[in-house]
Amino acid sequence: MTPTPRLHHVQCLYGKGLHRMAYWEWGDPANPRVLVCVHGLTRQGRDFDTLAVAMSQEYRVVCPDVAGRGQSDWLPDPSGYAVPAYVADMVTLLARLDAQTVDWVGTSMGGLIGMGLAALDGSPLRRLVLNDIGPAIGFEGLSRIGTYVGQPAHWATEEEAAAALRLLSPGFGPHTDAQWLALSRPQLRPDGDGFKPHYDPAIGLGFRNLTPELALAGEAVLWATYDRITCPTLLLRGAQSDLVSAQAAHAMGQRGPRARLVEFEGVGHAPMLVQPEQVRAVRDFLLAP
Repeated sequence: MTPTPRLHHVQCLYGKGLHRMAYWEWGDPANPRVLVCVHGLTRQGRDFDTLAVAMSQEYRVVCPDVAGRGQSDWLPDPSGYAVPAYVADMVTLLARLDAQTVDWVGTSMGGLIGMGLAALDGSPLRRLVLNDIGPAIGFEGLSRIGTYVGQPAHWATEEEAAAALRLLSPGFGPHTDAQWLALSRPQLRPDGDGFKPHYDPAIGLGFRNLTPELALAGEAVLWATYDRITCPTLLLRGAQSDLVSAQAAHAMGQRGPRARLVEFEGVGHAPMLVQPEQVRAVRDFLLAP
């Protein structure tokens, strides 16, 4: 029987008030070895169930739902949906966990949050896994995401929702029907006689005015952040990724923390860390001497 994670909440500062951020916890809560796994733009912490089970004997595994997703509060002002604010929330989370050193796995947006945290002076990050994300983010991939994020959707059944999400996410790679349904269920929020996406549609507002020029300006900032990282770093890349090019992956291996690269064939953006070879790559990196 698959273990069930514990659901907790932590209060985080937002503007003139507070918002609750949910996080899922696996393993021994007294274990001083902490692994934080943070999801992508429209996802939530239960994406990491398979990885968390695999790592829960060695770590206290914590998988937050970033603000506006999953079981976390939605923000009254969508301008709060930004990486610097998410980094601040994670600092609050680490204080709650009383974590002195932390290993980090970040998929897409979760990797950007990890980069921001790793680049801070005095960062507690010991090792960093960037899952199909880096400083140079392909505009084609961003445009693709912008076509569906925040768009209204309603599905009559979980199976209908899973099928629709599968069509939107070919880059996640091959999964069995059971694996895909397990990934899809936490994405759903009850909506009358059916379901809708379990995230605030306002998280997509930032994509509406995105231009190649703005993306390029953001890339310069991200490279400066990446170059400040000193902890050992692993880059996972879907070989067909439209967000991290082969050229960008090579550059990440030449500067900053000189990320080690592992690629997965038949996968785009982004590997979901469900398949055994994907879990093994993360595990081998984090547990290496």
